[in-house]
Amino acid sequence: MATTTWRPDPTFYPSPTLAAEAPQERYAYVATFWRGEGEPQKDALAVVSADPAAEHFGQVVGWTEMPNVGDELHHHGWNACSSALCPGSPHPHVERRYLLLMGLRSSRIHFVDVKDDPRNPTVAKVIEPEEYKARSGYSRPHTAHCGPEGIYITNLGSAEGDEGPGGIALLDHDTFEVKGTWEKDRGDQYLAYDFWWHLNHDRMITSEWGTPRQVEDGLLPEDLLAGKYGNKLHVFDLVRRTHLQTLELGPQYQMALELRPAHDPAKQYGFVGVVISIEDLSGSIWCWQRDGDDGDFTITKVFDIPAEPVGDEDVERLPEMLRPFRAVPPLITDIDLSVDDRFLYVSCFGTGQAIQLDVTDPLHPKQVGEIRLGGIITRAAHPAAPDLALAGAPQMVEISRDGRRVYWTNSLYGAWDDQFYPDGVGAWMAKADIDPDTGRMTLDERFFPHGEDFRGNRVHQTHLEGGDASSDSYCFS
Repeated sequence: MATTTWRPDPTFYPSPTLAAEAPQERYAYVATFWRGEGEPQKDALAVVSADPAAEHFGQVVGWTEMPNVGDELHHHGWNACSSALCPGSPHPHVERRYLLLMGLRSSRIHFVDVKDDPRNPTVAKVIEPEEYKARSGYSRPHTAHCGPEGIYITNLGSAEGDEGPGGIALLDHDTFEVKGTWEKDRGDQYLAYDFWWHLNHDRMITSEWGTPRQVEDGLLPEDLLAGKYGNKLHVFDLVRRTHLQTLELGPQYQMALELRPAHDPAKQYGFVGVVISIEDLSGSIWCWQRDGDDGDFTITKVFDIPAEPVGDEDVERLPEMLRPFRAVPPLITDIDLSVDDRFLYVSCFGTGQAIQLDVTDPLHPKQVGEIRLGGIITRAAHPAAPDLALAGAPQMVEISRDGRRVYWTNSLYGAWDDQFYPDGVGAWMAKADIDPDTGRMTLDERFFPHGEDFRGNRVHQTHLEGGDASSDSYCFS
């Protein structure tokens, strides 16, 4: 497998400012998975045309199947990114060539080569579950980031059984071999979900969802009401791999998921989305920040999104677990921060809201935009198909490097989709254009791949050709 070049990859940028000036993406790479509808079929990486000048703009133009059935592709990430230009990185000549597609249910990792023919990627390597578990100490790989020591992968469970601790595994940059467990001292960290870092300050932040037992067959209401899902962030020393701090949110705040640190490497703050409060069903955005350059970290709730009451005439339309509450929780399941650190986009899988926050003052976000698609009750249509009631909702969100395009897909996780949308979520993808001066968000009526475009699979995370807002870390301002 080719992994190195004589010169740094042209899609690497030393600073977020230079990354924002990069060429526009031509393709969006979307993880799709089969969820038991119809004949068994393989999960696949869908290639969607994102070039407005292309003949097939907004359509699926490539389809790469995985070798097996039942992986449940979820998140994916690049093998290398702009972090390779950081002074502390010993890998300045790796190239952004492979997407790591993790099977969250199977614990199988696929390396998909998108370089030679971006419309027709090929599976170049597979790490089988037995090898991954034996060498990493973990199972259920979730999120991959390229970083200073290799490729980091967070995992929900231990190598054996359906419980924790979850944590991070490290893969070699060049050979893609599993090097082992990353943590040397995990402190009180047990649950895992996302992770990211402040590279220039040698600090890693991790978040919490649940163990495989709490996740794979759907949300466990008894565990949720007992406050047993994740409600903490953890701070690690990135170099020493040791636990330093636990940031408590409170037991009522359940499932602290996606982490989005400031792209400006001089800043030490970031945002986390919390799915739900068991006190009032609201969702919330929190901001962590550091006291000075070398003090402790603190965390503050900075934005609430309330649940929406449901009238008597609509109670029967609610999924069974929500009927006693007579309300739809927003269910914040993804957030993404623009590369200029100006806007935070928040996906609400319950209500169907895609909310745009101005976060130039990180502790005082202001809502400046909102789009509605799908939703448990609203089933809001896309303007490209105004008569088509949509199931699912804006879920995974990705932003172009220049901040002018935002993409959403509509599936959360198979078993959880089925709980909140028991009549099915289908499959759809949407895009909004962002005015660079005003920040105004407008749905693109030409971009709406949906239904059979995805061949019966559901759609989850998207990454963009050459990088995007959730792919890269920078070491220069």
